[in-house]
Amino acid sequence: MLALHTIPDAFSIVECKHIVAALADVARQDALLVGQTQSHELRKAELVWIDDVAELDWVMDRLIDVVRRCNSATFDFDLREFAESPQVATYKATNNGHFGWHSDIGAGQAASKRKLTLVLQLSEASSYAGGDLEIMPTAQVVLASRAQGCVSIFPSFSLHHVTPIQTGTRHSLTVWAHGPAFRFLSLLSTIRKNRQARFQDGQ
Repeated sequence: MLALHTIPDAFSIVECKHIVAALADVARQDALLVGQTQSHELRKAELVWIDDVAELDWVMDRLIDVVRRCNSATFDFDLREFAESPQVATYKATNNGHFGWHSDIGAGQAASKRKLTLVLQLSEASSYAGGDLEIMPTAQVVLASRAQGCVSIFPSFSLHHVTPIQTGTRHSLTVWAHGPAFRFLSLLSTIRKNRQARFQDGQ
């Protein structure tokens, strides 16, 4: 079933704390949307990229192995590469951190080929309130685990959001596995383009 796959203790608590500490002094950027636009109404978070920190090279190796094993056992998607650096998002209650409902697949060269989304929970569950990652793989909303070190993996076309942070701060890591664009999404894109062309011809 193409839903949410959970891997408890994919990273240890010590490893999660080490990742957060290693990024503490790295310059952060305001989070953008899939199309590289900004809307604080839809998303309010700060981002830093793992590739910017040499001492965290081991993290990507671990993520690749986790995705490989999960895809082989659960999804069987045609995955070819990791075209984007893992990013760590920080959601703070002090600035209403949140991320509205969205899909991770977009029109960009890399975003259009996202196949699997992996989210690693870096913060201790009790260190913040709110900030839940919820996924809608079907008609039902599924709550992702808040356990520190747990990895949640789901198809990148699945709608998901992060509820507003009420207290504290939530850190999470996201990375995408890429491959040829999903065929049904390519078909939908072609249909939209054809409809737009017919509309323009009729004007």
